[in-house]
Amino acid sequence: MAIPPARPMTLASLADELASGRLTSRALIEQCLERAEGSRHQGNVAFISIDADRVRADADAADEARRQGRAASPFTGIPVSIKDLFDVEGEVTTAGSRIFAGNPPAAADAAPVARLRAAGFIPFGRANMTEFAFSGLGMNAHYGDPASPWQRDVGRVSGGSSSGGAVSVAEGIVPLTLGTDTGGSCRIPAACCGITGYKPTASRVPQDGTVPLSKSLDSIGPLANSVACCASAFAVLAGERAKELQARPVSGLKLGVLRNFVLDGMDSVVSEAFENALQKLSAAGAEFADVTFTPIDRLPEINVRGGLATAEAFQFHAQFIKDREAQYDQRVASRIRRAEAQQEGEYEHLLQERARMIGQAVEAFAPYDAIVMPTIPVVPPRFADCAEDADYIRNNFLLLRNPSVGNWLDRCGISLPMTPHGEAPAGFMLMGKAGEDEALFGIAAGVEDVLRSAMGR
Repeated sequence: MAIPPARPMTLASLADELASGRLTSRALIEQCLERAEGSRHQGNVAFISIDADRVRADADAADEARRQGRAASPFTGIPVSIKDLFDVEGEVTTAGSRIFAGNPPAAADAAPVARLRAAGFIPFGRANMTEFAFSGLGMNAHYGDPASPWQRDVGRVSGGSSSGGAVSVAEGIVPLTLGTDTGGSCRIPAACCGITGYKPTASRVPQDGTVPLSKSLDSIGPLANSVACCASAFAVLAGERAKELQARPVSGLKLGVLRNFVLDGMDSVVSEAFENALQKLSAAGAEFADVTFTPIDRLPEINVRGGLATAEAFQFHAQFIKDREAQYDQRVASRIRRAEAQQEGEYEHLLQERARMIGQAVEAFAPYDAIVMPTIPVVPPRFADCAEDADYIRNNFLLLRNPSVGNWLDRCGISLPMTPHGEAPAGFMLMGKAGEDEALFGIAAGVEDVLRSAMGR
């Protein structure tokens, strides 16, 4: 029994194969384990650890449940890689760090993992990530640097912080990964690796059992090979009954193109791909309007001393840094310590600024079904171009800039590929309205159909 090799794995295709008996979960898991071995598909850096005996046992249990007619869902027996921020019962959650490596195994699954397991998914390995999720580049000084599948011989970042998970999907090891998104950590690696990444409205998915970065900005979402895959996974994570995804026709969509802040510094590849995408969608009947939302021009000033993410990360890490700073990736530690320069009352002021801007965005974006922009303004930077601290900081800011707007404004968002497979990856991002995740999936599915047709995917 073999996984069809012609196209990337999707949840729907695998569910059909499993339901028909053409594929067993054990056969699927064995092929995933084979692809995860060594460096050919980057399994050696995409994962921090894989408990092969456990996933085989889970696969056998899934197959038995199907034989007895007790499959929990159509997805029973399908593997999902788990970002190393999430507790998995019996496993140590290191958060991509050496600081927690000696911690005891988790006593229970994190809430999102428990929901995936209850739906029949098989947790497959602890996916590598930026230490404590605090970078948009995806590099890890302790466990290695997962690379974008594009120009692997050159060596380009896979995007962070959900880097290992994105690579595990893009390299065809698993069809789905569970990530987090505080400033783009699902959407950035999706753009860098040529896959789809979803940031839900933060309140839709519980965060119990997840190592926090920023309690105000954290959200939990999936990365996969299609909008439909992300929609199915999101329904499970949100504790909702999955419904068949209906693509909303592109014709008549009212889309706002954000023209300030997010288009600065675009390279020629992303600029051309973005304009081509807009033209294809316009030809399909989408109605575009240029939008200027001047409040976001102040975000660099508002976040000059690290902003909310740094302030809230420091609340969690202060004692660890005091006792064990030498064990941190120093680039991560230095970013967290920026909070020490924040002034009295600054944290409360940041919360007020955010609430004010959220209100302004609700009014400014009300006429549009979604706001669109490039996920990141450049192709994945080379590792060599991130070696010096100044270059690391510059590239990190550039990759985080656009998607972090959605976290700051408490909106849902999705990144879709907008270049053909095998070419330089670039992401097309749609930002929806808070709480209207299902509506955004319908819009994104219609947009995906047009973009895929144009790219021949």
